[in-house]
Amino acid sequence: MFAIIDVETTGLNAASERITEIAVYLYDGHQITGEFQTLVNPERRIPYQITGLTGISNSMVSDAPRFCEIAKKIVEITEDRIIVGHNVGFDYRFLRHEFKRLFYEFKRKTLCTKQLSRKLIPKQRSYGLGSLCKELGITNESRHRAGGDAMATIKLFEHLRLLEEDVLKLSLKGLNSNLSRKIVDTLPEETGVYYFLDEKRQIIYIGKSLNIRSRILSHLGNNNTKRAIEMRDRLVDIHWELSGSELIALLLESDEIKRYKPVYNRSQRRTTFQYGLFTMTDINGYKWLHTKRISGDDAPLTSYTTQKEARAHLQFLVDEYGLCQKLCSLYPANAACFYHQINRCQGACLGKEPAEQYNARVLEAIEKYIYRENNFFVIDRGRRDDENTIVKVCNGTYQGFGYIHKKSAGDLKHMNDCIKPYADNKDVQVIIKGYLRKYPEVKIVRC
Repeated sequence: MFAIIDVETTGLNAASERITEIAVYLYDGHQITGEFQTLVNPERRIPYQITGLTGISNSMVSDAPRFCEIAKKIVEITEDRIIVGHNVGFDYRFLRHEFKRLFYEFKRKTLCTKQLSRKLIPKQRSYGLGSLCKELGITNESRHRAGGDAMATIKLFEHLRLLEEDVLKLSLKGLNSNLSRKIVDTLPEETGVYYFLDEKRQIIYIGKSLNIRSRILSHLGNNNTKRAIEMRDRLVDIHWELSGSELIALLLESDEIKRYKPVYNRSQRRTTFQYGLFTMTDINGYKWLHTKRISGDDAPLTSYTTQKEARAHLQFLVDEYGLCQKLCSLYPANAACFYHQINRCQGACLGKEPAEQYNARVLEAIEKYIYRENNFFVIDRGRRDDENTIVKVCNGTYQGFGYIHKKSAGDLKHMNDCIKPYADNKDVQVIIKGYLRKYPEVKIVRC
């Protein structure tokens, strides 16, 4: 059922650094059923700072197997299992990049004990593994080693599952007598959209989650607002639809909320992507780029989770394509921008560089975020191992999505035939563009 994983690495950047140690414990929810641990030769030097932290030296890994020699074993032991880790995104990114170097796409469902701890153990000063273990009395004699940290994660996971069960019992017995335990016991730990129904069979709330069970349990234990308690007390039944892909879950949730208008949903729930990149042309013909919170009917070129992320990406575009800080709203001034003063801007801020020449670089910078003239399919993970999800965009307009057997994922006729039509709007444009930017490795097929 679960594969509890921890890795030690040569650094923090999964794209450029390598794994030096990995530990995998197979866990069925009650006990450890298998394990795999090994040092890994990263095929590069380990920085002395990392050796000081982990104790893993270059001499220790010189005779260890390379990742390519253990890759098959990792694929086999994690097959059909949910990867669990503390800050699991870190471990999962390193695994995916190691497999990417071997031209293999490694995909597994994940569960993060750090995120789960935030839900079930609120108001902690720190949610790091060491701090939580100290708070809960969990011993870890091999801190910053894969085996020790993975074993500590198992003990933390066991504690969290017991807390989750306590939250469930309290919600069902003390706060909500209308929802049967049988319904909750069947909730899947998979990605999809879920629906809350009241005693009149009316849909009162629609949500999406990468782990439906975990998300619904957080609803049942939510006493933070009067609205949350009221919604839970009206809840008598739960339906769900598995999507496999997070993108499909986001798109389906958006459409269903507009269709049913549940009383406990806003007209359009906030998506993960709250800020956008926009363009405009001034009276002198220069194209400006700027970031702002997404609102109204104006669809952004691409979208971001936070304002900080949006501004950082815009600064990257300025540096990468030689754009003007002022015309990218990063240097509010009536005179020349700072980059012009150090000869990194060619003078668009003063009207010295011709608008046509400057705009050509702007269009080059944003070309990848404009698909108004393109037709393509987004191919993502399905609900089963032999299935893919397909999202179709035609002339920049969202057409809908569908499911297809992996063997037919390259057949344009089959791909078109499987698409169920859905309406295009600003919200789905934000979702699709934000998802493609967040996951640039997702497969795109032109049509």
